[in-house]
Amino acid sequence: MAESMIEVVEYGGATPQMTAATDSVSPVASAPPMENQYNSPSLSRKPLLSIQTNNPDKSSITPKTSRTPNFITPLGSPIRRAIKLTRFDPQDAWLPITESRNGNSFYAAFHTLCAGIGIQALVLPVAFTILGWTWGVICLTVAFLWQLYTFWLLTNLHESTENGVRYSRFLQLFSATFGERMGKIFALFPILYLSGGTCVALIVVGGSTSKLFYQIVCGGHSCVPKPLTTVEWYLVFASAAVILSQLPNLNSIAGVSLVGAVTAIGYCTMMWIVSVTEGRLDRVSYDRVKPNSDTEWFFGVLNALGIIAFAFRGHNVTLEIQATMPSSEKKSSRVPMWRGIQAAYLIVALCLFPLAIGGYWAYGNKIPENGGMLAAIYAFHGRDTSQSVLGLISLFVIINALSAFQIYGMPMFDDMESKYTSRMKKPCPWWLRVIFRVMFGYGCFFVAIAIPFLGSLAGLIGGIAVPVTFAYPCLMWIKIKKPEKHSLMWWLNWGLGIGGSLLSVLLIAAGVYVVIDTGIDVSFFKPH
Repeated sequence: MAESMIEVVEYGGATPQMTAATDSVSPVASAPPMENQYNSPSLSRKPLLSIQTNNPDKSSITPKTSRTPNFITPLGSPIRRAIKLTRFDPQDAWLPITESRNGNSFYAAFHTLCAGIGIQALVLPVAFTILGWTWGVICLTVAFLWQLYTFWLLTNLHESTENGVRYSRFLQLFSATFGERMGKIFALFPILYLSGGTCVALIVVGGSTSKLFYQIVCGGHSCVPKPLTTVEWYLVFASAAVILSQLPNLNSIAGVSLVGAVTAIGYCTMMWIVSVTEGRLDRVSYDRVKPNSDTEWFFGVLNALGIIAFAFRGHNVTLEIQATMPSSEKKSSRVPMWRGIQAAYLIVALCLFPLAIGGYWAYGNKIPENGGMLAAIYAFHGRDTSQSVLGLISLFVIINALSAFQIYGMPMFDDMESKYTSRMKKPCPWWLRVIFRVMFGYGCFFVAIAIPFLGSLAGLIGGIAVPVTFAYPCLMWIKIKKPEKHSLMWWLNWGLGIGGSLLSVLLIAAGVYVVIDTGIDVSFFKPH
């Protein structure tokens, strides 16, 4: 005799619904990760569970979905009773982040590693020129442990043990914790910036590096009579990103993330190895840069802290990555997710710490402020380093940027499709999905060429997004978990939450100071 089971659909904020399924359909097992790392086992949008009723009526049956059961518990358990009182959103099964539920710790590691290492890490040695050896290493270590702790908080907040809800998006969790109005005021813009703004920056980095790679391959000369302009290289990169973005969901880009992670490790490792093996520059100095006034010194320190804080990213997609995993009462998704994050950030540490320390040791105060390690290698070792090595570094940067674009663009794709599904009450057709992603990709390209001075505002805008990494997870933990007053977790999370918020305010102030002090070269549609 088949026992009835309850299928839980993740929280999304729209019209709720609960569906019943029979246990005649067993949960779908994840495919071996190393055998299918380039092709996700669920590239199709077919359901993982069939919805069965005694008297099927095609007009009333819930559309087929790609959901897996999340909490399967005895009928009399507290979680089962809580589930009966909880309202859920079936539309999650139609959206690219949550339509595939066969992720695992390998996929989590691939996504986290690809999203966690980026071009922003190459300027870490610049922070050491202001902070010096001791404070530079201390601040980098504290920031690393801090953001790793907030990762742990987010993985544990993804699933509510009280009502069985899975919060599959950062904005959903924040809004459920503090209210929708607070979510729109304090979380909406940072999340949009960390997704859309990062994709714009990736087009700039990928397009300019593509141009550099072309010059290296051609030996410094033009391979064609009329080489491509900077804008045209941006267009080439954006077109490649748009084509790759047609993969349907977050699980389907696991192989792309693996390639992106490998190339990120490759160019970080190659850069510090080349810098160290070539030796220190002549008359290199490790003395801290001495500003003309205390005000300049203060904002210089804030700038250095901002460089370190911006080197760590990916918290805005953590819940989305965890949402791709199956979960049940006995096998929670937080276990494989945390295992994947630990593996990924062990590798991140092995990349960022040698990059920062080795880069500062090799170049000292001569490290270029714009471009960091990438600019230093071409400036100081462009002639005595093999062109094959320089070309390979550039190629790795391009591939990593293409891969990271897919991860950071996925929340935007998800948001655009959710507007359609919530209005039409059906999945987004394939042709409309293609249009959405093409519009987003070329929209980012338009912003990249229309506002080329956007990078000058990165410190100012980035300061607004810092709480997503360092403050909001701590404050949400206090609100949801309600640790005992004056306990260790109470003090720790209040301290980190307030400290992260204060850091955000100071970085915004530093960004405003830099804009006022140095000015902005406002030039529309004239990328460098």
